[in-house]
Amino acid sequence: MPAETPEEICRLFQRHMREGDIDAMLALYDPSVAFRNRSGQVRRGKEELREELLPLAAARAKFEFEVLEVIQTGDVALMHTTWRISMPAPVSLYALVVARRQSDGTWRWVIGDPYTIGSERPSTHQE
Repeated sequence: MPAETPEEICRLFQRHMREGDIDAMLALYDPSVAFRNRSGQVRRGKEELREELLPLAAARAKFEFEVLEVIQTGDVALMHTTWRISMPAPVSLYALVVARRQSDGTWRWVIGDPYTIGSERPSTHQE
């Protein structure tokens, strides 16, 4: 099942992770995906991403998320999200992800960066 909106990618990811369905999870990503892992290394392509996600999928990690903001222009969307992972080790993340609309109108993630900013959303300054 493809995502019809950028926000739907999160819901589908959560479901596929809970089911341990790594192939369905990877289908949510563009073939040219770039993903920053916990050590700060940028992994590229679905096979490298598979290596990152497989341990979580095998554990059927429970993910909770909140989409904080989506900034969209044309076929590209920047998503600000928070994620809470309850297993295998509890962690909370603030993630920046970029989604791209595909030629069939569905959406896939193309860039994921859940570790650069840290666990808290940066404060915003209002003037």
